[in-house]
Formats: sequence, C-alpha cells, structure tokens
Amino acid sequence: MTAPACLLFDLDGTLADTAPELAAAVNALRAEHGLAALPFDQLRPVCSQGARGLVGRAFGVMPEDDRFPALRDAFLAHYGAGHVRNSRPFAGVPEMLDAIQRQGALWGIVTNKPRAYAEPLVAALGWDDDAAVMIAGDDAARAKPAPDPLLLACESLALAPAQCHYIGDDPRDIVAARAAGMPCTAVSWGYIDESPDIGTWGADAIRHAPAEIAACLLPAA
Repeated sequence: MTAPACLLFDLDGTLADTAPELAAAVNALRAEHGLAALPFDQLRPVCSQGARGLVGRAFGVMPEDDRFPALRDAFLAHYGAGHVRNSRPFAGVPEMLDAIQRQGALWGIVTNKPRAYAEPLVAALGWDDDAAVMIAGDDAARAKPAPDPLLLACESLALAPAQCHYIGDDPRDIVAARAAGMPCTAVSWGYIDESPDIGTWGADAIRHAPAEIAACLLPAA
C-alpha cells in the first residue's frame, strides 16, 4: 500500500478504551429500570457499537424498536455525566501517534460519537492540538457505515480519499472506508477478539498492536 498522507482513526475501541464509562452508563440505566447490572465482560465486546450495541445488549432493544430513542437518550445522559473519568489510550497508542508525527504524516479522528462527547474526550486525552481533523458522529449528514464522515474529513484536509487510510475496530469502519474509496485497516486490540470474523470484513490489512500501524503504513523514519 502507498504511504498515506493522513491516517484517520476511529475513536472508541481503536484509540481510546472508553468501555468502563460506557458499561457504567448502561448499567446505571438498567438500575433505573429495576434490572441488575450486567458483568463488564458481557458489555465490553459491544462498546465499539456505541448506544446501538450497548442498549441492544442491556435491554434487547434495537434501533428500529419504538423504545430505542428514549433508552438511547437516557443512556447518553448517564454517559455524559462522567465519560472522561477513566477513559485511557490503549497501550501503545501514544507511541504510535508520536511515531506518525515523527515520520511527517498527519493523523486524525473520525468517530460516530456525537461531538458533545467526542470533543471533551479528545481534549482530556491531550489529542485536540495534535489531530489534524476530528469528525464526530453528528458532523456529517450520515454517520458510518455511510462514507459521509470520511469524505468530510478528506474535504477538511484538502486530500483525496486515496491519500488517506482509515483504521477501525468495527465492520462499519471498513464499510464506510470502502464506500469512500479509502484504503483501510481493521484492528483487533480493542473490544473484539481475533477471530475468523475480522477476516471477512474486507479490510486491506489486519493489525494486532498499535506499533504495527506506523511500521506497516509509513516509510521508515
């Protein structure tokens, strides 16, 4: 693959481990409904799916169900009350971002997390000044898996999709990249286990540690 001018990353499950706050928020919502808390290991695998996955796992309610909007909004209210307290970069991510910058490339964030939650999180992690672009879930007309957020990032950077590379931990990330005409990589270090499924997503590559990203996608420093 040609070295990209900008590496674009998903946020939850790719750059940042936000699962503790997400799980706490949906369990607080379950408590309001008189339900016992779900074990963390049952919630962690769906954290990359955001409200869709967590509300689905906690209440058996999908986005097409009438109950979903109210449960989603209540979940987001709980999450917004404390969503930056325990979120951390995954091990190796700060070193990966430093390596990208040392090698003269840009990096940015394209997430489905609404800006009201994404912006404070990115700032708390110290990335707001370093990221060349940050596109949140409500910035484009349609969120991933539509290509709109990735195309908006390219427009902001004055780069063509082929000059960028998207990295994420959910099938929606790969679908969005393909629809945008952007090369893409699936990563297994976040909330998913390495399994046959990740190989069916259609990514250009699969990487298992942040250190592999700069080493594989960028020229040697």
